[in-house]
Amino acid sequence: MDIVKTLAEEFNIKEEQVTATIELIDEGNTIPFISRYRKEVTGSLDDATLRDLNDRLQYLRNLEERRETVSKIIEEQGKLTPEITFALNNAKTLVEIEDIYRPYKPARKTRASVARAKGLEPLANYIMEQRDAYDPAIEVYAEQFIVDGEDVDKEKLVPDAKAALQGASDIIAEDISNSAEIRKMLREFTMAYGSLATKGTTEETSVYENYYDFSEPIKKLRGHRVLAINRGEKEDFLKVEVTVAEEDAIAQIVSKIITNKESAALPFLMETIKDAYERLLFPAIEREIRTSLFDDAAEGALKVFAENLRNLLLVSPIKGKTVLGYDPGYGHGCKLAVVDKTGKVLDTAVIYPFRSKGNPNEADLAKSKATVLRMVKKNNVDIISIGNGTASRESERFIADTIRDAECPKGVKYTIVSEAGASVYSASKLATEEFPDFDVMQRSAISIARRLQDPLAELVKIEPKAIGVGQYQHDMKQNRLTEALGGVVEDCVNSVGVDLNTASPSLLLRVAGVSSAIAKNITAYREENGSFKSRAELKKVPKLGPKAFEQCAGFLRIVGGKNVLDNTAVHPESYEATKKLLKLCKVSDDDIRMGNLQVLNEKVQSVGTSALAKELEIGEPTLVDIISEISKPGRDPRDELPQPLLRTDVMGMEDLKAGMELKGTVRNVIDFGAFVDIGVHQDGLVHISQITNRFIKHPSEVLKVGQIVTVWVLSVDTNKKRISLTMKKPE
Repeated sequence: MDIVKTLAEEFNIKEEQVTATIELIDEGNTIPFISRYRKEVTGSLDDATLRDLNDRLQYLRNLEERRETVSKIIEEQGKLTPEITFALNNAKTLVEIEDIYRPYKPARKTRASVARAKGLEPLANYIMEQRDAYDPAIEVYAEQFIVDGEDVDKEKLVPDAKAALQGASDIIAEDISNSAEIRKMLREFTMAYGSLATKGTTEETSVYENYYDFSEPIKKLRGHRVLAINRGEKEDFLKVEVTVAEEDAIAQIVSKIITNKESAALPFLMETIKDAYERLLFPAIEREIRTSLFDDAAEGALKVFAENLRNLLLVSPIKGKTVLGYDPGYGHGCKLAVVDKTGKVLDTAVIYPFRSKGNPNEADLAKSKATVLRMVKKNNVDIISIGNGTASRESERFIADTIRDAECPKGVKYTIVSEAGASVYSASKLATEEFPDFDVMQRSAISIARRLQDPLAELVKIEPKAIGVGQYQHDMKQNRLTEALGGVVEDCVNSVGVDLNTASPSLLLRVAGVSSAIAKNITAYREENGSFKSRAELKKVPKLGPKAFEQCAGFLRIVGGKNVLDNTAVHPESYEATKKLLKLCKVSDDDIRMGNLQVLNEKVQSVGTSALAKELEIGEPTLVDIISEISKPGRDPRDELPQPLLRTDVMGMEDLKAGMELKGTVRNVIDFGAFVDIGVHQDGLVHISQITNRFIKHPSEVLKVGQIVTVWVLSVDTNKKRISLTMKKPE
């Protein structure tokens, strides 16, 4: 297989791009670095495409390695033929290669292997000749293989012609089952014409009720259904099977095996084919299809999870505000923490407004309210950030009532943030090191406050799969999940950039080229020598060699440093070209800081980026990026996104009426729709059919986590706590 050509065709890009990208990957360059600083080489492939290409590259390389291994094994057995070589060379998947290898695997004891040990293979071959008439007849010929007597080894015992024919049948059935051609044909037939059927194992109410009597063609099955069915089966609520018309499937095998319909062996072979299908082929094909369905569904869910995570991490930060973090709860109280504009902890407390669940005590409410008002006034709090966990909506009502109080400073607002992973972080070793003087509960409130100020910097401290913006993530292959989500976090961190003088080790660790040891050494150097004055100073950090510097330097920022370029995404390798550009346009560092770039813009417009790039001896994509960066030094790409929805009042489900128009925040995007926080106790579901008037394959085509949307209420079921929403404006 020509891997380069295959990748070029699959990704619809030029072979030169593929070759160059593979070379960069093999040289040890990180995906963020390749995506940002080697655009001329890759043809400006983005980080998502590069990661997909790298995953596919590794699969194809594993495929080639397995192809060579199998070929060598079969050759060592002296059984490698031109036909087998041709089949191996044309195999496109690992499953196809394993099908070809199946007949040559080390022997294991089967009914067929036992029959072969009894010397019945000539009888099987005799039958497979499919003669019009046999001389002698098959039954008579079988008598030659009878081995009987008290002193005969049981392994060789063939008591009668019937037993001999059964052994021959077992050999033929296994040969049919081991045929790569037949397995592939039957797999494709079942995928095209089979269904996945489920039956409930109980009559009790459960979340799997929709699948208690369910069947759908395999080719139409959506990934979220597959994952739900698998989980229902695992929890013993469902019995699952692949169904396909047996007669039609057997007819497929017959077309490959029966070469003479007039043969005297036809009845015998038909029974053998049926046995091969029912006993060997179909169970194996069913397992393979179930595995394939799960793998495809898991990959689909992984992409949804990854996209949701990307959008959550890149939610616009609320900068320059003092925030009161509020971690709600019942018996253990609600934990409060105030952090200043830089994230420094100013104050903490615990209140008990809901000590009695469902029946709050007036004295507890009054005392809790007084504590919140004291903290707000004392610390000049701008926003209260409420976690969306247990007791969040009761807490929201409590806070809404509190900020309406005459004693509360004007302008204080609140918002709901996802607290997913906050408890995981607060109990972690990292949190203990970061906040040794605070207990677990206080740390979670600090995290809830900080994730409003800078979601990315706070969420990188949490294992990505614990953030919980996906579907069925616990059912997936955890290594694959961790790897893919880690890549998303890395891409997000590097696309935003990291302040070298304030970043925590956990944030630095996500920067391209920075290992755990290097991250610790950077913070240790900072503590010992003070703030970094330039990017070049990174070279003094122990273990941060030339390769690591090349990979990470462009993603690390120095705010207020001597060189204004150190606060941009311009890579140090492009500093000389940038200086030539600025000199050519007579632009100073102060002009960049003040935004006086009229001369530069006029020069670019008059000469053109192509001609200017040639003059500066750099690639045009690099020049375009340089111009963009010096136009807005220190910019945060998240600033251009909508900020979180801030509220001053709250509603309950009982306040909702059909047709009501509301603003909400998208909390999760899944295969069949999106959940939107509209400020009541329960998130509402916008089904995929209610997102837009045009056809879409997936909600992510329109919606993303953190997006502020306008919705209308379709229906409310207070008993089941379900809210149905639409984004289609009612007429």
